[in-house]
Amino acid sequence: MNVLIVEDEVRLADALREIMLESKYLCDVVYTGTDGLDYAVNGNYDVVILDVMLPQMNGFSVVQEMRKQGIQTPVLLLTAKDDVSDKIDGLDHGADDYMTKPFEPGELLARIRALSRRTGDVILEELQFGDLLLVLSTNDLWCKGRSIHLSFKEFEILKILMINSNILISKDSLIENVWGNNSDAEDNNVEAYISFLRKKFYYLGSQVGIIAVRKVGYRLEEKTND
Repeated sequence: MNVLIVEDEVRLADALREIMLESKYLCDVVYTGTDGLDYAVNGNYDVVILDVMLPQMNGFSVVQEMRKQGIQTPVLLLTAKDDVSDKIDGLDHGADDYMTKPFEPGELLARIRALSRRTGDVILEELQFGDLLLVLSTNDLWCKGRSIHLSFKEFEILKILMINSNILISKDSLIENVWGNNSDAEDNNVEAYISFLRKKFYYLGSQVGIIAVRKVGYRLEEKTND
């Protein structure tokens, strides 16, 4: 699942990111209403977690503009406001659900799952690219009847590359989503795990490679026999 978090309180935004990563969800985090709208309109998300009191553009306006532009991604409003009138206002602007701070992580995740189910999305059990099959429940990578178990970070990096197989993923994005914003990870950490994955592709005899575009990022590519 891919989640967009729009929250201007940095500590809370980081906590939400950790909750998503622990559940093996991908997530992007932005801190202003205008950035939230831009990401929501141009990205591909299963759920948007949206604060109401945001700089530049409040959450009500963000979700209202999303709906005007035809973006039907489920929106969960997360805010300190608990007046019934505020909840009604948020839902009338196009939000799908409403939670007040503080919140229990378990309830938040349950509501996210419920919102995803409303759209008819199915949580994938496997990801495939070329001759590679990644089993999400076991972290096992299969190719031509052979398998190998991936470490947590290998698994997370490959999952991101498979889900976003049509775009380049930057090192900064991998660090943010796999190691977290507060980690000491650097570019060479990413390079090391990319190397580990390439060796495992080779061990399995896969025709898939990880292509590096200098100063831009990585993407998967299926080799041809030409």
